[in-house]
Amino acid sequence: MKNALSAIIFGVAIVLSAIFLGNAFMNRNQKQGTIEVTGLGSQDFVSDLIVWEGRFTASSPVLSDAYEQIASNKQTIETYLKGKGIDPSIMVFSSVNTSKNTTPIYGANGNYQGETFNGYELSQTIEVQSNEVEKIEKISREVTELLNQGVQFYSQSPRYYYTKLSDLKIEMISKATEDARIRAEQIAANSGGGLGDLISADMGVFQITGQNSAEDYSWGGTYNTSSKEKTASITMKLVYEAE
Repeated sequence: MKNALSAIIFGVAIVLSAIFLGNAFMNRNQKQGTIEVTGLGSQDFVSDLIVWEGRFTASSPVLSDAYEQIASNKQTIETYLKGKGIDPSIMVFSSVNTSKNTTPIYGANGNYQGETFNGYELSQTIEVQSNEVEKIEKISREVTELLNQGVQFYSQSPRYYYTKLSDLKIEMISKATEDARIRAEQIAANSGGGLGDLISADMGVFQITGQNSAEDYSWGGTYNTSSKEKTASITMKLVYEAE
């Protein structure tokens, strides 16, 4: 009797195990329902920091004369910019770069035979960083007036930045997350279901492009410095459980 009872229990256990394993096999590839959405947050803003650079040169067959000339040019530039309202404390001059100006000499058969020394070429740069964006922008366009004072000055295009970028990024993440959540709720409602718990949230690349420009987004992120007026954007990918 005892052996018969043990056999019955063993048989029931085998049947239950088979049922359990069968159900596990049939359900192992079934994925829990999820809703995946991507939200966008964007904001237009105006740069509050400008960086402007320029370069000036001097040349002479005598090195000491070239140094004297570029020192005079530096003084002329500093005086000119002070007259335009720029504080000397934000004028940053680089060290003087010195090079020899030569002309190669070639023979009748095209062979290189040496070079002729024409003199020394000296150059120096100035950089100005300021929160007075419009004023520096205007000066960068008018600085060619230095040519009338005998200074060869080459002005570069200003670069524009935003000092509150960290706060702006947080705001964009919030907007992108809210946009994604609303999209997920709409999808759930349209499908007759509900929105469950948030499973994951992945932030996309922070992009800054010039307003009304044809700039393309980059996988590594775009950071425009040539436009004063810009647009910041970021995406958020959210995955929710579907109920």
